[in-house]
Amino acid sequence: MPATAPLRAIRAAASAASPRRGRSESSTDDATRRIADAIVAAIVERRLMPGTKLAEQKIADIFRVSRTLVRQALNQLSRDQLVTLERGRGARVARPSVDEARQVFEVRRVLEAAMIRRAAHELTGPQVKELRAHLKAEQAAVGRLDISGRTRLLADFHVVIAGMLGNQVLAAMLSELVSRSSLIALMYQSADSAGHSLDEHVAIVDAVEQRDARTAARLMAAHLAHVEEDLRLDFRSTGPTAARPTTALQPAAAFA
Repeated sequence: MPATAPLRAIRAAASAASPRRGRSESSTDDATRRIADAIVAAIVERRLMPGTKLAEQKIADIFRVSRTLVRQALNQLSRDQLVTLERGRGARVARPSVDEARQVFEVRRVLEAAMIRRAAHELTGPQVKELRAHLKAEQAAVGRLDISGRTRLLADFHVVIAGMLGNQVLAAMLSELVSRSSLIALMYQSADSAGHSLDEHVAIVDAVEQRDARTAARLMAAHLAHVEEDLRLDFRSTGPTAARPTTALQPAAAFA
């Protein structure tokens, strides 16, 4: 793959995903968001591979903004664990550990099976209604190919249930586990996989509403197993991971 391929990919992703620039787009926050969104889109589409270096000046030139805005976007993505920042080495697309991902899902299966059994016994009608509203938001995000939005909502589904049970320790533990597995999902989950996750969430809520704890637990275990199986965790450190992201980030007419 040519060295310019990753940046060309992000340029295309940004051009397709970014809304037409309006009056509010001139703000610093909008500029930072659009840079971050372009990088996220290229990562999710597997056009920027784990370990790819993200050079601040080249990104600034592409978006016609200052390095300060690029640095803000990279810092934001670092907080989201999508980018790693190393002093003297700059920013790179995060390289998640496959073993860590599998360990996270193993722990989640244990915790969430017990959690969903409790939910089937304890959640109230209004809480189930709230879950239904969350499912509608998931469906909307999946339908409009809102990659970052769908990933956040699909992950939040699990944390929301934990919070509804009133166990803050469980909610905090699950939130950490979900955030770690979300990086993997954001980078490797396809749109079809996201749609399957949504369908499985609906089935889980159906079982909870029917007070069927056994079925809810079985569905949750199967759902987490399917999510893990659907993740494309077979990337290698060779090939496009070493490419320079020179053209993938440049959106059409961005910040013109």
